[in-house]
Amino acid sequence: MTYAIETNNLSKFYGDVRALHNVNLRVKRGEIYGFLGLNGAGKTTAIRALLGMIRPSEGNVKVLNQVIGPHGSGPWAQVGHLVESPAAYPDLSLRENLEISRRLHGIKNPKVVDDVMDKLSIASYADRKAGTLSSGNFQRLGLARALLHKPEVLILDEPTNALDPAGIVEIRELLISLARENGTTIFMSSHILSEVDLLADRIGIIHKGELIEELDAARLEELRARQLVICTRDLEKANKALSDFEVISLDGRIAIKDSRAVEAPETIATILVNAGIPPTHLAIEQENLEEHFLRLTK
Repeated sequence: MTYAIETNNLSKFYGDVRALHNVNLRVKRGEIYGFLGLNGAGKTTAIRALLGMIRPSEGNVKVLNQVIGPHGSGPWAQVGHLVESPAAYPDLSLRENLEISRRLHGIKNPKVVDDVMDKLSIASYADRKAGTLSSGNFQRLGLARALLHKPEVLILDEPTNALDPAGIVEIRELLISLARENGTTIFMSSHILSEVDLLADRIGIIHKGELIEELDAARLEELRARQLVICTRDLEKANKALSDFEVISLDGRIAIKDSRAVEAPETIATILVNAGIPPTHLAIEQENLEEHFLRLTK
C-alpha cells in the first residue's frame, strides 16, 4: 500500500535527549489521523520532521511517496501546514497576507483568496491588519493559508488553538468535509481529545518519544474499557449485596468492570432487587478517548 505519510524508524536526538525513537507512522490517503501525546512527548518534533523542518538523527520520512530530504526537497506544492502558532505579516491586512501566499504558490486565480476567506468565515475581516486580529481569527488566517492551494496533505499542529466552541465545531466540520469530499489526507495533533475522538479515522499515541499505540477508530472502540454504573438509594447496602464483585466507588454511584456484570446487567439488577435496594440507574458506560489515553500513558 502507498501511504500519504510514512516514517521508518524515525529518531531524533538533541545531545543526550531522545525526542523521538524508532517512530513508524502509517497514514493512509484520504484519512484523518489524530496524533496524541502529553506535552513534551514528541508530537511537534515529529511534525517538524514530516515537514522537513528538522533532519532526523536516524530513519526517514516519506510524504506522498517522496523521501523528505535536505535543502527543502519534498512535495510541498501538495502539502499545507500549520505548526504551533500561525505566522503573518502584522502590518498587512488579512487579504494582503493571503495574496502573498497565493503568489508564492503560483496560483493565478485571485478568486481563491475570497473562497478561502469565506470557507474560514473571515471575509468580514479582510481589510483588517493581521496584527489587530483576535487570537481566534489569527488562527483562522493560519488555517486559510494552509488551505489556500487545496493541498493533498494537510499537517496541523493544534488546529483549534484559540477558537471558541462554535469555531471548534466549524473547523471540525470543515476538516471532515475536506477528507470525505476532496480526499484530503489530514494529520493533526490536538490536546482536545474529545475533538480527535469525533474526527479521527485512525489514532496514534506517542509517549516519551515512542509510538505506543496506533489503531483505527473501530478498533479503539473495541479496546475502550466498559463498566456497569449503578445508582441505588443505599450505596453501602449495595456494596455488601455485591460482595462477589469488585465494586468501584464513584461520585454518588458505584461501578463494576467485571465482564460478568457488563455482559449481564440484569443479574446485578436481580441481586439488588432481592436485597431490597432496587437500582435507580443501571447503565453500561465506556471510557472516552481521554480516559483511554490517560490509562495508556499512566
